[in-house]
Amino acid sequence: MDSTYSSSADELLRNAELRTELEPYADESLTRVNSRSWTLQQENQYLASMLEWEKAPVLPIYQWFDREELALPAPQAVCDELLPGLLDDLARKLYEKHIVLDYTDHLSDRELYRIILYKILPQNEKKIELPGAYRHWDCSRADECGDELEDARIWLTYYASDRQRECWKAVYGDRVPEKRIPCYHRNFPKDESLHY
Repeated sequence: MDSTYSSSADELLRNAELRTELEPYADESLTRVNSRSWTLQQENQYLASMLEWEKAPVLPIYQWFDREELALPAPQAVCDELLPGLLDDLARKLYEKHIVLDYTDHLSDRELYRIILYKILPQNEKKIELPGAYRHWDCSRADECGDELEDARIWLTYYASDRQRECWKAVYGDRVPEKRIPCYHRNFPKDESLHY
């Protein structure tokens, strides 16, 4: 039997299996599958990622780790000298779980540690680790209750490009805050691929 034929038949069978498994979760996302522009293999990858998303448990992020791995001290119990190493270790562990920390350089080590400890780790999220897909955590946001204007000011001040700042001013007519260089420079793991 021709190996190309065998491979195509396997992909067709896999496609049927995936669609059957996804039937209980069917919504408009299934209509995003465009079989005319995707290969059958690409379609199957998309359907498999949808199925994984649907079946993934929702857990606080701290439960994604072994208990010993995230035995973290209270912020007041950590001296300033140990914080940078602790943050590097936490950023690496989060990255291994497909979480990337963005926009951290305006925060002091202690401020960032508090955000990780009190906002990121307790957050309920779908525990899913799709190859090449990372959840990006925007640390420029003031808080989850969201003062959107304050969040925008932080981003505009420290991270927006000159073009983004000009676009903001043109769209919103607001006075753009003075551009500043963040006080800290962190070399945390980054990923520029698919965000979710």
